[in-house]
Amino acid sequence: MNNEFFDALELIAREKGISIDYLIEKITNAITIAVKKDFGGVEAVNVVLDPLTRQYKVSIIKDVVREVEDPVNQITLEEAQRYSKRAMIGEPVEIKLETKQFGRIAAQTAKHVIRQGIREAEREQMMNQMGGKVGEVVTATVNKIDPANGNAFVQMDKNEVLLFKNEQLPNDNLQPGDKIKVYVVDVTSSEKRCSLKISRTHKDLVKRLFEMEVPEIFDGTVQVKSISREAGSRTKIAVYSKDENVDPIGACIGPKGMRVSNIIEELGGEKIDVIQYSEDPAQFIAAALSPADVTEVILSDDGEKIAFVSVPDSQLSLAIGNKGQNAKLAARLTGYKIDISPDSAFTPVAPAKPQKEEEETVDSKTDELLEEQQEATEEIQQEAKQELE
Repeated sequence: MNNEFFDALELIAREKGISIDYLIEKITNAITIAVKKDFGGVEAVNVVLDPLTRQYKVSIIKDVVREVEDPVNQITLEEAQRYSKRAMIGEPVEIKLETKQFGRIAAQTAKHVIRQGIREAEREQMMNQMGGKVGEVVTATVNKIDPANGNAFVQMDKNEVLLFKNEQLPNDNLQPGDKIKVYVVDVTSSEKRCSLKISRTHKDLVKRLFEMEVPEIFDGTVQVKSISREAGSRTKIAVYSKDENVDPIGACIGPKGMRVSNIIEELGGEKIDVIQYSEDPAQFIAAALSPADVTEVILSDDGEKIAFVSVPDSQLSLAIGNKGQNAKLAARLTGYKIDISPDSAFTPVAPAKPQKEEEETVDSKTDELLEEQQEATEEIQQEAKQELE
């Protein structure tokens, strides 16, 4: 029986990657709690679990007294001598228990606490292994896919982690055995479990992949200034070189486009625009709207981060993008609200500055004229867009 018990312990330790000493500590505590509960709250319980000698012993300790006042923790000399011929009044006596004496409740309690101990060990192990990997990219192996909701269970350093469907790329078609790159967003620990959040849609996954593929980013020569992403569809990444002799865009694309191609392949064909970052917001915004050509960029002069952009009429649809995707990504990348117009209808109107309290009353007729002008501009833009489409 002892051999089977310790064989099972060693098997659990190997499968879970948990120290057998840690398991024994948790099981010892579990058995102690179970025995105390099953024997009416006895104070002294001795549990010996030795994996070397494979000794397994559980006993309770009672004080030998002339007159018993606390039957849970005290015992008469006559009764104590049934367990030890050397028993003496005033000394403790050890009463060895057989496993069957634990009772059903004690066994259930021990089973519950042992399971809890294993979960705690797994949680601590995951915290130790993954805590230092938050913000990094890890290679995971797909174990299985839940057909009901599409969630994937992936293996990471002997830990099975859940990759939710909404954290997968829209074009992911994961199958058991697939090797995928995931971004470790966070790892948290609670009393019940350790929770690891991983993602393939996080924008920093792209940043880390570029660090892995582009030595100039890894060593700091080229810096990633900002990223905007619609996972599975398109990403814009703004890069800057501290060394005037290093072309940041060329470094990211790589010889014959190999570097960026490897990242695109990992992301299932997601388009990636590598943008030259500029300290000049107008130049940065113009670059961010690529592949569209930009005629002019005028920044709002009232302190608001608004840019009025003019593009050739033939480029309007390209600048806006399918369902406005290109314009939205450019806005997120630069941090500016971008108002795009074709050259034929480019009439930027900067919003009025807030007036002092005594000047807050504005002539209503002026407001109407401004509204009419704005509506007319929007109509022209819409018509131009429809004609191009």
